[in-house]
Amino acid sequence: MKLKFFSRLLPLSLLAGTSTAVACSVCGCSLSSDWAAQGYTMTPGLEAGIRYEYFQQSDLRSGTGSVDRAAFPFPNDDEIQQRTVNRNTWLDLNYVFNSTWAFSVALPYEDRFHTTIAAGDTDISTSRASGLGDIRLLARYQQFNPSQSFSLQFGLKLPAGGFNQDFFEGPQAGELLDRGLQLGTGTTDLLAGASWFTKPSDSLGCFAQVMLDQPLAARAGFLPSTSVTLSGGVRWLNTSRFTPQLQLNLKTEGREHGTEADTPNSGSTIAYVSPGLTAELVPQTTSFVFVQLPVYQRVNGLQLEPKWVLSLGVRWKL
Repeated sequence: MKLKFFSRLLPLSLLAGTSTAVACSVCGCSLSSDWAAQGYTMTPGLEAGIRYEYFQQSDLRSGTGSVDRAAFPFPNDDEIQQRTVNRNTWLDLNYVFNSTWAFSVALPYEDRFHTTIAAGDTDISTSRASGLGDIRLLARYQQFNPSQSFSLQFGLKLPAGGFNQDFFEGPQAGELLDRGLQLGTGTTDLLAGASWFTKPSDSLGCFAQVMLDQPLAARAGFLPSTSVTLSGGVRWLNTSRFTPQLQLNLKTEGREHGTEADTPNSGSTIAYVSPGLTAELVPQTTSFVFVQLPVYQRVNGLQLEPKWVLSLGVRWKL
């Protein structure tokens, strides 16, 4: 895949619950990773990509500040979460029908380790979940010219991931894990978004995008958060194989609802600055690496957040 920015379009890509004992939602990577990997080609045919995300949620927060776990006596009336380690791998497939229409599928494999001290407990409970997550299907309509482009996306998140994982160790062993930590939410969500790209000079490319994730109905007593992700970015279009990039990502989520939701401890607004680099490995094959660093965090109740998020991947034209 040649690093010619004027021949690329901007997709929207982002990632996407609670038992009575445990309350925590997993934050998602808000990076526009498809644009980072040089976006979608206009040439009809199939593109594929593999991307890997790693982030450890260990920063216990309330409002806009961190919370010292040592300040809490045990047993406590509230759950005091300890750590959540996320290792997610995505297979992305994109088929371009013509210069106007394309269709994409995102298949996640999730691996999540979680420790917490539930309300009323004094010892840590542990869970480990791995397997297929919820699948995302998106159609894209696009308009393109050499100086700027505009696209609309619409589709569904399908409930392919399981949501019956139990704790395997500690006082909560055998109890149902928080719905926000399960492999899937169990719900079907509407996805809708738009993106815009411009090239103000031969050496500079810019983009802006927005994506809505709206659950359509509750399932098994749980309605996940509605979320909106806003992103913008610039990249330096030089003549080398390496392209520096910088993104700003903002994700805001509402509260969860339902009998299996922990409404007081859900909902957040997180802003990241995301420096990164893409590289042309061989013709028609591109790799990327990004680090997301939080610059603003506001959460409801007590929630775990990461101090950084690593995203890397490779994309090729088949």
